[in-house]
Amino acid sequence: MKNILVPVGSSKNALSHLQYAVDFAEAFGAKLYIVQVYNVYTKAGTMISVDQIIERESRTFLNDLVSKIDTKSVDVVVKTLKGKLVDTLELACKVGHVDLILVEPRTNSIKDEVFLGRTSGKIIKQTNIPALIVPEGYTFKPFNKALLAIKSAIIKKENALEPLLSIKHQFNVVLNLLLVKTPYYNDGDFDVKENLSSIINNIKETENATTFQGVLQHFESHSPDLLCVVRRKRGFFTKKWEKNVILKKDFSSSIPVLVLRGLK
Repeated sequence: MKNILVPVGSSKNALSHLQYAVDFAEAFGAKLYIVQVYNVYTKAGTMISVDQIIERESRTFLNDLVSKIDTKSVDVVVKTLKGKLVDTLELACKVGHVDLILVEPRTNSIKDEVFLGRTSGKIIKQTNIPALIVPEGYTFKPFNKALLAIKSAIIKKENALEPLLSIKHQFNVVLNLLLVKTPYYNDGDFDVKENLSSIINNIKETENATTFQGVLQHFESHSPDLLCVVRRKRGFFTKKWEKNVILKKDFSSSIPVLVLRGLK
């Protein structure tokens, strides 16, 4: 893992999240991109360049945040980017060869009942970038045990598991696989091939209506400090992602959640 990107909003958790990002990046010797995306809607004939003002204020805001954290030996790059959130982040990650994006649950929501705010939910739902959701106020520590919850072990996309592999190898993580048989089960979904079995320590099979329910049933028995799920059309957050905002009553996590791009 060489390049990590952190989008910054205006949350009260921003400093804590950035410090986690720095500590995480340091463990991998990775470069850290700290970015803020802004968009400008101006009327014809505007005398003042609103664009330049917002860009300058955004950069000042980011530099002030960075000045308040311990960047250690990490190569930190601060960027302000203009454009639509999803498209701009996708392009930035492509140009910067970003391996992982770190997301805080509520980038600008102050509602206690919200787990993923509108911006964070949009990043998780609409981008195809591997992401790590870091709980608010969470302090970085090496992972010991991870739980990968999927409904199909079929992997067709090259490098789909790369973020998980990097984390496993970096911290010597015990990786347990939870295979959840849902109503969408197809023959072969539980055939664990070498590219997956070679990194798994234990396999558990279960039958539930959704992958999410499977995790709820078996989470405590595995006691992971990292939960790993897959972004797909009928994946872990199918219902949760119908809207960008995800409420805590629908899903919440006290540990980091690694969201991989689709495996197929």
